[in-house]
Amino acid sequence: MEKNILQTIGLTKYFYDPIQFQVLKNIDMNVNKGEFVSIVGKSGCGKSTLLYLLSTMDTDYEGQLFIDGKLITGKSDKELALIRNEKIGFVFQFHYLLSEYNVLRNVMLPGMKLAKLSEEEIESKAMEHLKTLEMHEHALKMPNQLSGGQKQRVAIARALINDPLIIMGDEPTGNLDKKNSDMVFDIFKQLTQEQKQTLLIVTHDNDFSERSDRTITMLDGQIV
Repeated sequence: MEKNILQTIGLTKYFYDPIQFQVLKNIDMNVNKGEFVSIVGKSGCGKSTLLYLLSTMDTDYEGQLFIDGKLITGKSDKELALIRNEKIGFVFQFHYLLSEYNVLRNVMLPGMKLAKLSEEEIESKAMEHLKTLEMHEHALKMPNQLSGGQKQRVAIARALINDPLIIMGDEPTGNLDKKNSDMVFDIFKQLTQEQKQTLLIVTHDNDFSERSDRTITMLDGQIV
């Protein structure tokens, strides 16, 4: 049986501005190790809100969230920050690379923050990931010297630096043309096939979601 990486039981979320509005309704879901899962649905259906809860960034919800078989609900901000850094890699629509650092340093930053390895070891790992993503020749360039597709590959390398249990993506191809979107998809597919990397990706791109292992479709705050 595949190992369960992520599980929710009765996840429910309200917004209170200006009146109470239920944005997520009793979400029960599982993601297993090595699965490549897409979350789709119309704008406003709650998929990005759900990802925000799953990533532990938003703790104001009802229900339970388990990561790696452990209950995460109710943990302190400090504990959650460590869980995020250790177990979750993030890839967003906008790459969020820091303009003052070169490519290599950007990839190293989450590893430096976690501080489990020496700086030399983190640098070596960062170069390995850049090599896998065919970005090692750009290691000493600044982010403003890269194309959109190249920046997103650097963001993926950064997401991988701490060997996360799961990579979560919020519209990671939303800002890219077809060619670069396909390239990012192929990288994700390769990560699941060769490294058993678990992926959970919110996307508007039907072509992307149809080619992932499994699609979770949301409507009005529920999984349909």
